[in-house]
Amino acid sequence: MSETTSPERAAHQAASQDAILRADAVIGGYLPGVDILNGADLYCDPGELVGIIGPNGAGKSTLLKSLFGLVQVREGSITLQGEEITNLRADQLVAKGIGFVPQTNNVFPSLTIEENLEMGCYLDPKKFPERFEFVTDLFPRLGERRKQRAGSLSGGERQMVAMGRALMMEPTVLLLDEPSAGLSPVLQDEVFVQTRNINRAGVSVVMVEQNARRCLQICDRGYVLDHGRTAFSGTGKALANDPKVIALYLGTLGQEEAAS
Repeated sequence: MSETTSPERAAHQAASQDAILRADAVIGGYLPGVDILNGADLYCDPGELVGIIGPNGAGKSTLLKSLFGLVQVREGSITLQGEEITNLRADQLVAKGIGFVPQTNNVFPSLTIEENLEMGCYLDPKKFPERFEFVTDLFPRLGERRKQRAGSLSGGERQMVAMGRALMMEPTVLLLDEPSAGLSPVLQDEVFVQTRNINRAGVSVVMVEQNARRCLQICDRGYVLDHGRTAFSGTGKALANDPKVIALYLGTLGQEEAAS
């Protein structure tokens, strides 16, 4: 594990040959001529839980959104199971097996839990009975409250609905954008446990998190983004114990977590 250099990029290419999802040297952003990502690399192997951490403004959520076609990629490539998917529309990516849970506005508050989950199957309604059973096995409270409107739920319960809806199309990869944001410490822990349970159920997960220490505790591998580039990468444990990562990132991020 080291700061990103040309040799590390070569190592990334070699290590990610069997990846289910990978991003190579991605450059892009929201506005023409303004790049937030400046050569970011990432890969996720089948069955992995991958975490992305870094300071505010580092490009974490932008990288995640680029994987889901919500940010224009101007250079580099994104592949899913070896297939080029760079800049495909979100609905096309859902059909190919990618689920995405945004940080905010991630439920339909006027709809019931059951109706929210039905919306997750809009591309293939026939999947609903089987996938509803799968999701409510993971999140029993959703089954118990299936007729309750999502707008009346707590923040943690809404996050469960959002995750459940993204799982309804049976994705191979689930993208989570700061799933613990705005939640109490107890509910944050619950979300992290749920994320790990989703991963153990056979879904590969790529998660952006501001709660860096907790993210590194549960992820198999992690990436530290800075200025739109992959500054460090390694196992969650290795990153959490790396003196450079601690000095440059975890100290500041830890202060942000304590203040939130």
